[in-house]
Amino acid sequence: VGDKVMVLARSGLWQEVVNVPVSQTFPMPEGMSFEEAAALLVNYITAYMILFDFGNLRPNQSVLIHMAAGGVGTAAIQLCKTVENVTIFGTASASKHDSLKESGVAHPIDYRTMDYAEEVRKISPKGVDIVLDPLGGSDTSKAFNLLKPMGKLITYGVANLLTGQKKNLMAMAKTWWNQFSITALQLLHQNKAVCGYHLGYMDEEAELIRSVVAKLVNLYSQGKIKPKIDSVWPFDQVAEAMRQMQEKKNVGKVILVPEAPKEESKKAEN
Repeated sequence: VGDKVMVLARSGLWQEVVNVPVSQTFPMPEGMSFEEAAALLVNYITAYMILFDFGNLRPNQSVLIHMAAGGVGTAAIQLCKTVENVTIFGTASASKHDSLKESGVAHPIDYRTMDYAEEVRKISPKGVDIVLDPLGGSDTSKAFNLLKPMGKLITYGVANLLTGQKKNLMAMAKTWWNQFSITALQLLHQNKAVCGYHLGYMDEEAELIRSVVAKLVNLYSQGKIKPKIDSVWPFDQVAEAMRQMQEKKNVGKVILVPEAPKEESKKAEN
């Protein structure tokens, strides 16, 4: 009682009082803010397991990170930097490129005006060792074709199903139609790996998740990772917070808190 903890739960966290099993709670490390704790678990567990458990990231390899300025993207960049001489390609809108370069992305690519596959091949004709794919649809096929021999594609989302502020049925149908499909025999000939990851279906893997969180807490305590907070919004501004993400303005995590930070409340009163 009284311990500061981070919690993992599939849903139900946009409220003031939350009840979760003790196995889904993790002590916050010294010096961590509640906002950082809210930004840590989902994104960093996802990025860590994709890069190291599935991706087997090693020194001198190359990684393509889509949505590189988002929550998982910023976590993945920081984790890549813990391995020697990893070359990072990152897709994001042009306004975020300076921020990405500062964080360690060697080659930011504007996916809105360029074909990212072509841009990667200009710099690395053979492609990359690992692709993190949160997009789905035809982008998964592009990712697979961008892999070097012994390369690994880890798909962990279908962001292409969401366009703008609401689901677009045509976009959903197109993404479904273009979904990536491959047989075991084709994989054998290609010398490539395809992996699927979804943290939400890891409910039964408490020990595995706990071991990953322990590694992340250790990296945080060493100053090697630090959750990037884009903005913090009180519950009564949830619509504005969602808009910030849907319009892809955020660099890092958009955080919800029950009430406005005290300083802001005072400014509003003045």
